[in-house]
Amino acid sequence: MTKSLLSLAVTAFILGGCSLIPDYQTPEAPVAAQWPQGPAYSPAESADVAAAEQGWRQFFTDRALQQLIQTGLENNRDLRVAALNIDAYRAQYRIQRADLFPAVSANGSGSRQRVPADLSQTGRAGITSQYSATVGVSAYELDLFGRVRSLSQQALEIYLSSEEARRSTQIALVASIANAYYTWQADQDLLKLTKDTLDAYEQSFNLTRRSSEVGVASALDLSQARTAVEGARVKLAQYQRLVAQDLNSLTVLIGTGVPSNLPAPLKLDADQLAEVPAGLPSDLLQRRPDIQEAEHLLKAANANIGAARAAFFPSISLTANAGTLSPDMSGLFSAGSGTWLFQPQINLPIFNAGALRASLDYAKIQKDINVAKYEKTIQTAFQEVADGLAARKTFEEQLQAQRDLVAANQDYYRLAERRYRIGIDSNLTFLDAQRTLFSAQQALISDRLSQLTSEVNLYKALGGGWYERTGQAQQASVQTPKG
Repeated sequence: MTKSLLSLAVTAFILGGCSLIPDYQTPEAPVAAQWPQGPAYSPAESADVAAAEQGWRQFFTDRALQQLIQTGLENNRDLRVAALNIDAYRAQYRIQRADLFPAVSANGSGSRQRVPADLSQTGRAGITSQYSATVGVSAYELDLFGRVRSLSQQALEIYLSSEEARRSTQIALVASIANAYYTWQADQDLLKLTKDTLDAYEQSFNLTRRSSEVGVASALDLSQARTAVEGARVKLAQYQRLVAQDLNSLTVLIGTGVPSNLPAPLKLDADQLAEVPAGLPSDLLQRRPDIQEAEHLLKAANANIGAARAAFFPSISLTANAGTLSPDMSGLFSAGSGTWLFQPQINLPIFNAGALRASLDYAKIQKDINVAKYEKTIQTAFQEVADGLAARKTFEEQLQAQRDLVAANQDYYRLAERRYRIGIDSNLTFLDAQRTLFSAQQALISDRLSQLTSEVNLYKALGGGWYERTGQAQQASVQTPKG
């Protein structure tokens, strides 16, 4: 009987080769073959290393930021949940894949029963016994039309999509920590600038007050100087709050407190980032994990159509076992006590009020939905890179213009202060020069932050942030789990 069970399993595998899953074809990418061109964009440049393969330790040159990113990768809870989701979907795939194989089990049982005289065939009360030991297969479905195989393929694609989701989470985390760090740096610089400006305003106010006491400066001059001081105090409180909130945000992202032994950070206007090449739009299809995730979910929906199609056809399940049966425990394995059972069952759908047709229609609609989501993901990725490329050139020009504006305002401030001290101009001109310089300096810090943020977002949009070092994977590539 063991050979019969083995033959049965082999036959099931041979018959299970049929599949009703539609042939999968990757949808055409609904984007242009080249990045946009125009005054806002720099000419395309080639590079030996794609942005997605450039390690974040090479891209971010600030050692303090590198340590924060490493801490975040080890402690961030969102990344931890994404990793656990992979394990969960892997287990679900293994459960689904196990249905492709017969489940063989061994069973032993025994019973003793007293039968009353009026129920006994002999007319006398007695005790009956029965003992058995069997090995067999219970309700194994012959996958003739690939229903179980389609469901297994669907579970596999969902598992693979979870791995891509984890990659997306890590890339987003690296970019978020960098942006939070640069925001924290910028707000600290703005806080320091505000303190220095407030000191200058207070010195000017004290000088104007003394001048007012001796009748040189008017009450209007004194009021204007006081207005500047109070305005700077408002900004001071604002930046103190922002610095504290920035630190709180960074703490959540890295999953623990900011280490006290951070290396000395680079200044905000230092060379913080390495250059990243844009490559071609087609590169995004292989390098953006969110696009890969969307395609795996599309393949899962495609496999589900195969399962819905197979439900229209008959399903055959088999139950078979072989063993020994005896009324006495001592004779359980004696000659002639062998027993076997072969019980096939077929289920043929005849009438279900259109439920199977509706299930197939639903599976097809879900695939169409996933096609639209896949195309939308590509379009979003294309837009993010195009926006980053436009920001790259324009921010360089804007930042240089803002530096020139700050330099011009510094000259204006020095001249206005000198003319005010010797009595040529009024206090109003001097205060205007102070405010204008303060505003220009604030705008310079904000523009530098915007430039850094746009470069980080471009690195993320190109798929960068998965590798720790250039050419070295941070984790092993995805492999199909074993059943």
